[in-house]
Amino acid sequence: MSVDDERDRLIDRIGEMQRDLGRLLAQDRSSSPFFDSNLTMRQLKVVMILSCQDSASGQDLAQHLGVGLGTVTGIVDRLVGHGLVTRREDAHDRRVRRVELTPAGRALTEQIADTGLADFRRLLQCLDTATLHDLSDVMDKIQDAAITLQMGKIRHHAATSQ
Repeated sequence: MSVDDERDRLIDRIGEMQRDLGRLLAQDRSSSPFFDSNLTMRQLKVVMILSCQDSASGQDLAQHLGVGLGTVTGIVDRLVGHGLVTRREDAHDRRVRRVELTPAGRALTEQIADTGLADFRRLLQCLDTATLHDLSDVMDKIQDAAITLQMGKIRHHAATSQ
């Protein structure tokens, strides 16, 4: 087996383990913001996209979701109705309306993140200290790789949008 084959096999196995772990943790969701929110998957996606940005235009959201602007308008209308987002005029282009989370929208995203973190913390408490050190080192490397990938995407986006 070549080094590349071994790497591919390991990457596949780690991906499977991550998926399986997510499924195991999702089974214990008697009360979860995902299930308690009454939002559609697309509405949740918009809320989560906005949690990573200060605001987004309708065009930005349409591109992220892979849908048309009319579909985004309906999604945003319903999120405004739920009190999770607001629209405002873009400071640089009055023709553009920006969508941003309200305090209630931010609270929902924090609740979602906190629920996942609480589950993960309970899982980590089952591990011994040496394993936690090893996992911490691996997570540092994964985070560094994620930052590197994200910076590459930002540079690529900047180069292609000029």
